[in-house]
Amino acid sequence: MAYMKKILHLLLLLMFTVILQAQKDTVNYIGALPQQDITRPATAVNVTIYPVPVRENNFTIKTDKEISFVRITNIIGQDIFRVKYNSPEQQIRILLDNPKRGMYLVTINFNDGTRVVKKIMIEESE
Repeated sequence: MAYMKKILHLLLLLMFTVILQAQKDTVNYIGALPQQDITRPATAVNVTIYPVPVRENNFTIKTDKEISFVRITNIIGQDIFRVKYNSPEQQIRILLDNPKRGMYLVTINFNDGTRVVKKIMIEESE
């Protein structure tokens, strides 16, 4: 019986040592992560998409910056629309070719290099 207690104490000591070593490794790993500057202000862009939800094959994007590129993708990432504007505008009417009902992502790139992604819901027309 005394032999079993010694083995049990040895196993507990070994487990305790492994746990402490694992915690030490975790602390060292977290401490090695690069620091990020999260105080940088983001530039706000006013983007309006209407009508919401989209019930026809078209909708309008209105912004306070000049739009240079628009891409619309479905939720699984397939492009259903993309266009690059040679003469950027602040208001654009998008005409889709028979879109299916569902959620879509509208990615808008601006002349200054900024980008905004908005979600839209397309419903079947009544």
